[in-house]
Amino acid sequence: MSDVVVVGAGPTGLWLAGELRLGGAGVTVLEERERRNPRSKALTIHPRTIEILDSRGVADPFLAEGIRIPNGHFAGLPDRMDFSVLETPYPFTLAVPQARTEELLERRARDLGAVIRRGCRVTSLTAEGVRLSSGERVDAAFVVGCDGTRSVVREAAGIEFCGTEATTWGWLGDVVLAAPPSQLGSTVRNAEGFVMVVPLPGGLHRLVGSDPASNQSAYPGELTLEVLRETVRRIAGTDFGMRDAVWLSRFSNETRQATSYRRGNVLLAGDAAHMHFPAGGVGMNVGIQDAHNLGWKLAGVVTGTAASTLLDSYERERRPVGADLLEHTRAQTALMTAFSPEGDALRAVVSELIATVPDVSRFLAGRLSGLSVSYPTGQRAPNLSLPDGGTLFERLRTGEHVETDMGLVRPDGHFA
Repeated sequence: MSDVVVVGAGPTGLWLAGELRLGGAGVTVLEERERRNPRSKALTIHPRTIEILDSRGVADPFLAEGIRIPNGHFAGLPDRMDFSVLETPYPFTLAVPQARTEELLERRARDLGAVIRRGCRVTSLTAEGVRLSSGERVDAAFVVGCDGTRSVVREAAGIEFCGTEATTWGWLGDVVLAAPPSQLGSTVRNAEGFVMVVPLPGGLHRLVGSDPASNQSAYPGELTLEVLRETVRRIAGTDFGMRDAVWLSRFSNETRQATSYRRGNVLLAGDAAHMHFPAGGVGMNVGIQDAHNLGWKLAGVVTGTAASTLLDSYERERRPVGADLLEHTRAQTALMTAFSPEGDALRAVVSELIATVPDVSRFLAGRLSGLSVSYPTGQRAPNLSLPDGGTLFERLRTGEHVETDMGLVRPDGHFA
């Protein structure tokens, strides 16, 4: 019997497994897929997530392999947010395929002693844990659903997933480009739609966008390379010499949030708790941050070093973050898919605000990066330089509590 069963071996579940082991909890991760999905739904790692990786000593491979993008977009507007103004050692996003992120996080979880079992499809909850499609029962004191928007754990626990149905569609294609644009994150937009081109490690490019023609029916149909080529050519005047598609997919703006993140000994994190249009590439980051918040608390409860009431703070702190995620992705979707003259005018006004009003750009950058998240009990601590010559993030790598007198910190982040 494990202390905790985590259902789902995506980035959220894997980070949670590592955090639980760091806190001394026994954990078994159950994943339905026999092997890791090579198709990388998520791509962007935001500054706050890089800080979290650093605070556990695992940021280096991400920094070495990821493509650094020093600015970010809000709703694909032409004027981009400058991340260099953010108070962080990592004022950029990293482009890292989700498959590689999962590989690195799984390695960490296994090294810390997590048991990860693949080919295990959870079908129901039991009083003692979960039951698999094979009939096997896997017992645990707690079950955490990190099993995505169609979460079996959430449904079995009877937690509602409330929100709105799809009204618009987007598409993406990971392809080889013979003539890619020279600018990182290049975007073309007009009355035909928009397309953003993002470089991926390994020589691929991701083309992601939306167009009015795709929204003329409830579901626009299967995305093929020829359909993508025709759509991109119609928008951009070129298909950038695309060939050799690795992955083609459509996605919608269906938006939902779990009415509760906990029911008894069952908890939810990541996409099992919130679903949204993938604007700004923030979803995986919020999921990892959910897991980071939950991990030490749940480990403390199951090891007896914390009262069970500590778990109440997880929903109290993280559900408002999920609601904020839904709000700003909905706002971005409205701007992204506003192809009318009125929509273009609104986009121009908001884009100009980002370009000319530094506080607007900083506010949006802080919100998307995750650096502005705060809780009733406090806000994020920066990577302080400590009197012994080390940094706060280095001190946090054991997962143990660190006591610091913030009243002694100078504005430059050093101790007085």
